[in-house]
Amino acid sequence: MDVTSLYNAEFMDHVAHPDYKYQMEDPTCTHEGVNPSCGDELRFSVRLAGDGTIEEVAFTGHGCAISQASADIMSDLMVGQTPEEAIRLCDLFERMVRGEVTDEAELAPLEDAGMLKDISHMPARVKCAELAWRTLKEMLEGRKGAEAAPATDATDKDEKGA
Repeated sequence: MDVTSLYNAEFMDHVAHPDYKYQMEDPTCTHEGVNPSCGDELRFSVRLAGDGTIEEVAFTGHGCAISQASADIMSDLMVGQTPEEAIRLCDLFERMVRGEVTDEAELAPLEDAGMLKDISHMPARVKCAELAWRTLKEMLEGRKGAEAAPATDATDKDEKGA
């Protein structure tokens, strides 16, 4: 894999000019994820609409270009999804970056996130790409009352807002 194919202009725009990196006011819920192997830290906030769909997603934090771009791409994809749809997309993304799903038709629901599929050839960077997706998934599963084991470091924090 040519690393320059990952770090293209579209990818770098998500790093330099993220649309969803800001502190949200009055979120429905927030959740923090940490990648202890490289120090990436993200805090996601979600606001649910009255119909139960995701109305707004925002994140704060710091990390490598892959974790930041992945967080911004994911945030864009999640607006308008139900929590159940969002969890399915998180699962699909995780399988894609691990190289478990490679079929373009199967990956189509990921839209722009598909540009990160070559991360599967960079095992040391998979956790960077997954951090945002695992953090959102944990938050949404927690809202449903799911008894899922944490996918990120034990230092994660969870808060439920109004």
